[in-house]
Amino acid sequence: ELEKLGLREDVDLHVYEVPVEYQTVQRLIPALWKKHSPQLVVHVGVSGMATTVTLEKCGHNVGYKGLDNCRFCPGSQCCVEGGPECIDSIIDMDTVCKRVSALGLDVTVTISKDAGRYLCDFTYYTSLYQSRGRSAFVHVPPLGKPYSAEQLGRALQAIIEEMLDVLEHSEDKINCQHEH
Repeated sequence: ELEKLGLREDVDLHVYEVPVEYQTVQRLIPALWKKHSPQLVVHVGVSGMATTVTLEKCGHNVGYKGLDNCRFCPGSQCCVEGGPECIDSIIDMDTVCKRVSALGLDVTVTISKDAGRYLCDFTYYTSLYQSRGRSAFVHVPPLGKPYSAEQLGRALQAIIEEMLDVLEHSEDKINCQHEH
């Protein structure tokens, strides 16, 4: 749906479906970062428990015990051996949530600090580690429970555009501080 809607003119949108497989994530996420060198990667995952569109603040390194679609689980139960326990996104999710909520879309947006210690959290941490925090993760409820594909597409479009805006303004501040 987001591919149909697109993003603003100056944004190249690349959409990939990532399999629910630990080993594929460990190979694919770094390869995509290397291939595209993106300003930002936004992962989107479906959560059967979600009733809102949820912006995840951080990814976790340890505690992965669930088997993936290949019936595999990392023996170490972690993403990156020796990596930090938790990595926060450099995107201020509270600001993004407030801004998107103020747009009056027919979708509720919330914040979370726990993406669930399964493939969503594993993917997010892997991407955050690879990008030094230049990643985001959005959990969405299953289609029709309660939102349509169109509603979710519009919400994701608004969320990503706000994330890019927040990222660009925070980088402006950083660059400005370096010049003085």
